[in-house]
Amino acid sequence: MKRMVSVLVLLIFAAACVFGAGQREADPDTLRVGMVTDAGTIDDKSFNQGTWEGIRQAQQDLGVQTRYLRPSGETEADYVAEIVNLYDAGYRFVVTPGFKFETAIYIIQQRYDDLKVVLLDGEPRSQDYESHVGPNTVAIYYAEHESGFLAGLATALQLKSGAVGFIGGMEIPPVQKFNWGFQQGVDYANSNHGTNVTVSANNVIYQGSFTDVPAGQQIAATMYDRGVKAIFAAAGGVGIGAINEAKSRAASGEEVWIVGVDVDQYEEGVYADGKSIILTSAMKEIGNSAYAMIEAELNGEFPGGSILTFDATNDGIGIPAENPNLSADVERVVFEVLEKMKTGEVAVQDSSAGLIP
Repeated sequence: MKRMVSVLVLLIFAAACVFGAGQREADPDTLRVGMVTDAGTIDDKSFNQGTWEGIRQAQQDLGVQTRYLRPSGETEADYVAEIVNLYDAGYRFVVTPGFKFETAIYIIQQRYDDLKVVLLDGEPRSQDYESHVGPNTVAIYYAEHESGFLAGLATALQLKSGAVGFIGGMEIPPVQKFNWGFQQGVDYANSNHGTNVTVSANNVIYQGSFTDVPAGQQIAATMYDRGVKAIFAAAGGVGIGAINEAKSRAASGEEVWIVGVDVDQYEEGVYADGKSIILTSAMKEIGNSAYAMIEAELNGEFPGGSILTFDATNDGIGIPAENPNLSADVERVVFEVLEKMKTGEVAVQDSSAGLIP
């Protein structure tokens, strides 16, 4: 059973705020922090890039050495090979972004007990789906439903009326929770702020991968042709295809929008004169969590053997602090609701009950 240790995350963040507090277990001059990328490149404007930016921030602030490797494929063997390459090069702290690393980390954590591993968005599992988080490993999850909720709320408040859609990559829990949260955010705006924004079943589509850019563009084109005003694309490279379609239409004078995912994708959506088709983004603070784990290691407080959850209560999710395409009033309401989520006054379900799956 998962051990959700949000309190521990808060303690880690508190420790990170006090530079030099306590005796450091690891020397930042010799700690080598490596990363192996998931599908896509290091500048994917999504999970890989967000993770790497957090690691590079740790290099700048804390003085650790950093390096990333891109595997030749997306199999367990490909991931294991690159982690071993980092280990052989002297890297004893490795961050891996994405659930596809689960079986590779299950193997690695047992093979190298002196290697610290951070697995984002998953936990080590055997081929038989047996979960085991070793004492040298930390598994981190995010409350995607809460992040999606805030993005849905912002979208509905800004558009006020009309249809919106969702494009997912693979139909897996993190992507599904983005969808469910987004729908709830739209419903909350309709119920509490007088908006009239709709999500229909034919505008909720899982493409089945995170890499098929042309498919994402085609799905987005079909939705826009049906009158959809904004699409939440939680789909990696498939989402890039949707962004490309929106940029092309916006350049021709259409008013269409994309809601970004994982990181602030505003720059990815720029099409002319600094204008972007990214309305806002449903963010996981991926970089912050990678940074926090490196800081914890330096402070001798690496929470090995734990499964942590980053959510609203520990600032693990949200939308960008600056949203040029949202009005000031919309931003104010969204951040007020975020505070209510932190106190439990507003709760977001992490299941499809009553929603479009």
